[in-house]
This record gives sequence, C-alpha cells and structure tokens, in this order.
Amino acid sequence: MLRSSGAGIHLVVESDAAEILRVRLGVTIGNMDLSVDSVPVRSSVSTVTEKLYPVSGKTTTASSHEMDELTATFVHQTGLEWQVLLRVADDGVAVRYAIPDLQGVGSFDIDTTTLDLSAFDRGWLLDYQTWYETPRFGRDCSELDDGDYGLPILLRDGGDTYVLVTESDIDGSFSGAHAVIDASAQTLRFQQADTAVEIVRGNVTPWRVFIVGDLATIVESQLVDELAPPTHPMMRDASWVRPGRAAWSWWSDFYSSAQLHRQKHFVDVAAELGWEHLLIDCGWEETWVPEIVAYASRFGIQVHLWTIWHDINGSEKLQKLALWRSWGVAGIKVDFMESESKDRYRWYDSVLQETARLGLMVNFHGSVIPRGWARTWPQVIGYEAIRGSEYYVFYNDLPLTAEHNVIQPFTRNIVGAMDYTPIALTAPGRTTSDGHELGMSVAFECGITHFADSVDAYQARPLVARLLSELPASWDETKMLTGTPDTEAVLARRSGDRWFIGAVASGPARIIDVPLKRLGLGTWQSWIVTDDAESGSLAASQSVVHGVLKVEVAVDGGFAAILAPEGAALFRSTPISAEAAPAVEPKLALLDFSGEASLTVSPDAALRVPPGWHAADNGAGSWTVTAPETLREGALGVVTVERSGHRGVAVVNHARLIKPVIATVTPLSTLPMLAFMNESGPVERNQSNGGGNPNDGQRMNIAGVEYETGFGVSTPSSFDVHIGPHADRLVGHVGIDAETPHTSARALILGDGRLLFSTELVHGSAADAYDIDVQGVTILTLRTEQRSPVAAHVDWAAIHLTTNQSNAITSRADR
Repeated sequence: MLRSSGAGIHLVVESDAAEILRVRLGVTIGNMDLSVDSVPVRSSVSTVTEKLYPVSGKTTTASSHEMDELTATFVHQTGLEWQVLLRVADDGVAVRYAIPDLQGVGSFDIDTTTLDLSAFDRGWLLDYQTWYETPRFGRDCSELDDGDYGLPILLRDGGDTYVLVTESDIDGSFSGAHAVIDASAQTLRFQQADTAVEIVRGNVTPWRVFIVGDLATIVESQLVDELAPPTHPMMRDASWVRPGRAAWSWWSDFYSSAQLHRQKHFVDVAAELGWEHLLIDCGWEETWVPEIVAYASRFGIQVHLWTIWHDINGSEKLQKLALWRSWGVAGIKVDFMESESKDRYRWYDSVLQETARLGLMVNFHGSVIPRGWARTWPQVIGYEAIRGSEYYVFYNDLPLTAEHNVIQPFTRNIVGAMDYTPIALTAPGRTTSDGHELGMSVAFECGITHFADSVDAYQARPLVARLLSELPASWDETKMLTGTPDTEAVLARRSGDRWFIGAVASGPARIIDVPLKRLGLGTWQSWIVTDDAESGSLAASQSVVHGVLKVEVAVDGGFAAILAPEGAALFRSTPISAEAAPAVEPKLALLDFSGEASLTVSPDAALRVPPGWHAADNGAGSWTVTAPETLREGALGVVTVERSGHRGVAVVNHARLIKPVIATVTPLSTLPMLAFMNESGPVERNQSNGGGNPNDGQRMNIAGVEYETGFGVSTPSSFDVHIGPHADRLVGHVGIDAETPHTSARALILGDGRLLFSTELVHGSAADAYDIDVQGVTILTLRTEQRSPVAAHVDWAAIHLTTNQSNAITSRADR
C-alpha cells in the first residue's frame, strides 16, 4: 500500500500484519523534489493480465500472469502533476514514476526512492562496476560499508522471507541505476548512471522491482520479465531463435578463433555431443567464416561471431550485421559496452531492432544486467554481467570461489540469462571440485550455454561428455529444491519427462539431502555424477529413488543428476551425422563488366546475397546475381546457397563472385584472400604479424627498411589471392621482420599451383626483390615454410600487381 504524510510518500508491504518492506518514494525533476510539498489528488486501480511466451530462460512454457496496478496522482505546490505507478504481483511489487502533463522536455535529476534496511539482517551483494564482474559476497547488514553496489541485491529479514531488489523495463529513454547504501542511515537508494536524464511526458523511470517471498519464490520468479513490455512486433515470430549449447574455443585456446582447422575440430566434437551452436570469439577472419558456417550447417550447428560494440555503433557500421547474416551467421556476441548511460541504452535499442530485423541472436558481454529484454526481444539469448570462467584466463591467481558461485542462482541468475561459461575443468588454480563445475551446467541458466573448456577436455572425461550430451537445449520449468546463498544451491530443471538436477556447494564435504517432493510424487530412476573421494575424480551411480536424494559432495563440491520415470530411458542423446550441402556451380566466378554472374544451384535451394546485391531466380536452379555498381575492383561477394536441413537449421554452401581488376597498379593487400593458414593469428594487412591477436603488428621492418603495404605472416603460412584474368606482373619484396630475430624461413610464390618464385630468408638480411610474370595466372598462393626452431615473421612487403591494359580493354570490349 501507499502511505502519504508529512514524512513523505511510502510504499509499505505487509504480510500477516507484519511489515516486510518500507520504501520512501520520490523524484527530483528540474531541481524540484516532488516527494515534498505534494498532495494526493486521485487514484485508480486496474488489473493487468498478460501472457508470457518465453523462448529461453527458466521456462519455455507459455503462462499467464495477473497484477494489480495502482496509479496514484499527486500535485506539487508548483502545480506539476506526477504519478506513482505501483504493480502488485503474487511474488513482489514494483514502482515507477510518470509525469503525465510535462510540457516539452524536462530534466530528471534524482531518484529518491529509498529502501529502509533496518528490518534486514543479511544481504548478498557485489561492489558496483558498469559491467557487473566483481565477486558476489554475503554479509550481515550491520557490517555493510557505505558505497555503490550492483543489482540485483538479495536481502533477508531475519527469518524465511527474502527480498530481491532490481530493475525492469529500460530502453534508450532512460539510464540504468545501481544501489547506494548508507550504512549509518540503514538505507538503500537508486542512483541513476547519468547526472541528469532528459525526459518527456509519460513514464519516466524503469520499474524499481522488489521480489518478495521465500527462496524458492525468489529463484523461480519471472517478475522482471513480466514487468517488461510484451514481445516487440518485429519478434512476434521468434521461431528462428534457438536456445541450446555452444562449443567455444577461446577460453582453452586463446588464439584459436583465427584458425579454421581448430574451429572445424570444435564443430566435429559438438556434433558428437549433439550441441546446437559454435561461438567464434575475437580473431575470426571473414576470409573463412563462410566456410565454417557451411561446414557447421551440415551438422545443424549454427555459428555466432564475436564483435566489439563500437564496431557496430552507428548506422554505417551497423550494416556489418547484414553482411554477416548474408553468410549464414546465426548470432553475435557483442562485448565491452560497460556503461549504464542513456546513450548506451540507445545503442542497445539500435542493435536490438537490427538483429530482430535480420534474424540474428544476440549475446551481450561487458554488459548491463538483464532487465526484461528476453520478453520484449527474445533474440537476446545471453548476457554476461557476471564474474565467470573468463577470469581464469585473465586473473588465474584469483580463482573463482565456491562462495561466489553459490550466490548466483539466488541473485544474478534470477533476473535473466547468465553467460558464466561453466565447467572450466582445466582452469589453473581452481579451488572448486569437478562435481561443482559439472553442477553449474544445470544450476546456472543461459539461453545458449557456452561451455568454457576445450571439447577435448570433455571428451577425455566420459561422464562429463555423457552429461553434456544429454543436457536439453531449453527448459520446460525450473524449481529450487534446497539451499541458501551461504551454503549450497540445488536446482531442478525439467525437459519433457526428465528432471536435471544441478548442485553447487561451498564449505566442507558433507551429504546434501535433496527433497524431491516438488518434482511430483513417484519413484525415479536416477543417474548421479559427483566427486569420488577415493579416486579424486568423478564417479557415477544409478539407483531408484523416491522422496529424498542423498548425495555426498566434496569440499567446495557439487553434483549433477538426471531423473527419469521408471521404465523411461535415462540416456537419449545421439551424435549428429553430416548431411550433403546444396550444390552450387561455379563456386568461384568472375563478374562480367555489367556486374553479373550466373549460378546453377540445387533446385530446392534459395540464395542469400550480401547487402546491395540482387539475385534473380530464372527457374530450375538457375540464378543471375548482380553486384552493386559501387563494388570496387578485385572485391568479392559471398553468395549463400541454402535449403532446409535437419534440426531446423538451413544447410548452406557458398559461391564467391569477383569483380576483375583492371587498374594499372594494384597493391595486393587491397584484394580479398580466398583462404589462408597462419601459424599465429590471422594474416595481417599492411603490418607485421605481431602475434596471435588481430591487428597487433607494427610497421613492416626488414633489416631496418620500413614498408607501408603488404602482408605480415608467421611461419608456416599460406594464403590465396584471386588476381586474374588481366594481371601482367607481380612485383614486391620479401624478408623476415625485425620482430623475430635469430630466425630463418623459405618464401614461395605459386600461380595456380605452379612454382613461380622461391627464396631462402634469414633475419637481418635485406629483403629479396622479385618481378614475376603472372600472365594467365588466376589464383596466386604466397607460402612460407619454417627453417628455424621458432617461427619467423615474414613480411610480403610493397607487393603489387601490374595489369596488362591491352588485355583488359580487349576483354571489356568483347563483353
């Protein structure tokens, strides 16, 4: 209920006549504190009845929810009308503010909403940073320090009632907030990210959310999503959004995202485990992304690409998404937003709308916490906003603690998908047990769960591989079975007739009693994987259970289990076999001088072309593809041929269409590669190889001579460039870059597989010059071989083509 008096306006929540929650309400608009000198003038009550149609999350079962909404209108002494909107649900309350008659534009200065902490004895929090990756901890409220804390925050009233404090329904019209605690005053208030926010009439703040109940009520609540706007019209058909499990090589092999052969290996094992996705993190190269998309699609595996937020910031850069989608890419992982500002939320708005338009799933990293987008924009299948397994990569001297992990199901994961990237079995310095790591695969939820470790590490542990192959792509429902944020979290998630149980625990070895009553009456077959004290590894057991599951866990341990009805199969996964890709001929073709090319494809296939390109269906599998007039010489377009495949995923193939080079002189580094292999990271353009990261080289330097253009590679390496049909000569220099002393290598140039040039290179020697006849050559291959014990960084420097202009002119005239 709302209470208005000389002490201000308060929201008071009671249960059985006992006060659970007291919140002082108010805002400052245009330097006017509306919480004082305001009087109530009217109020109205309505019922809000809506439906949820979740695609991923704690449940993918459609449901209805009903909330009472109170709109209380106040008038400030200046005559400004403002409103408090209060929603009351079975599992909590939420409040927001509105200015219905604001004239023009105003300034929202301060949210004075303040929670009284005096009734609470313990809280579970994290120190605030804009990307929410500090450790979570539990602390008695009497010992809390003044300071900034991140949402969500869990509070206990001294008994069995808890309150989770968070937000819902934010877009680019406002900024996010964090909590500020005044320990001496025993208060928690909301601090918006921006000093002032420009507002217009209507709702001006997000919902301040207070989920109230016992721990099971808190954990299972969907209130954050229920308060968010309904599914956006652009996403009314979200059938293409596909939750599931993903292979991810970055954590276990930092530079593998630049290596096609490593990505293919992860696809192969993902297919054996029956997984749905592959994430290629930083370092991928557009040269071979279409190839891995096609390779993975044959197993029904979809490919997602990492990008940094500012690389898709603004309308021009955002067009990259359409290009990637044209290759058959299914989703993106966007990183390093690290801001709660209104401007950054406007960026989120643009990405959400464009990915919905294109049909791309989104995983936000370095991001804000979930605030209901999973309902409005169901293509959002993950957020980071968690100190997860990647911290073993950057801070292996600060292992993730079991205490930190146990708190997550009671705090962060309640509000939405959490891309912790679990099961880091080979993490250095890890203090959690293998059973604890395995338990996170069920206890933690994300729309697409990216498993941290190498697929080889999982295959080497048959029990782990078995569980990860059995995990379903999504959950029908979620129930908390037992635990507290200070001891253990045991969650059960159902898929069909099977329940999967995941437990993470902190503290000493012990037996955990897991009541099964909430899963329904009856007897269950069980398969339990937990730590084996004698062997120090994992062990599995099968038994028939009813009533209570008793599991022995190790120090900082945990377990995972599968329960199935008597007579039903416990294990159901099968490897995914490859299917044939659609045919396309030719796979590599030149555009004519009108910018057109003809393709013949499987009759049941369709074409997906890059932005600005057009495809005309001539029937019977014959297509005419037209490039935009602005396509530069030597550039290529990737045309995707696709047809329906198994597991509901299009199986694809690709053709590359190239605009011929007719310029007199063309730097080779301006032309696209058809394929490459490089020992360390990608082949670099116009810089030395540097290392495994993209764009980490310096100016090319051979024996003290610097070069502006060319390619930097690391032995062994090989890359192909299409140069025909008008190229005349290839001119350039090659040598070992100054960044790799005491090395040697061999450099070779091949034309259509025929050796044209070869030289031996030694660090410190001047670059070898060459001037090679390449008439009649279509594909040029530049290759290096290692001659020294360590890799040499070789520079193909100042390398360019000259064109036979008479041939080019004749060819143009003939067409």
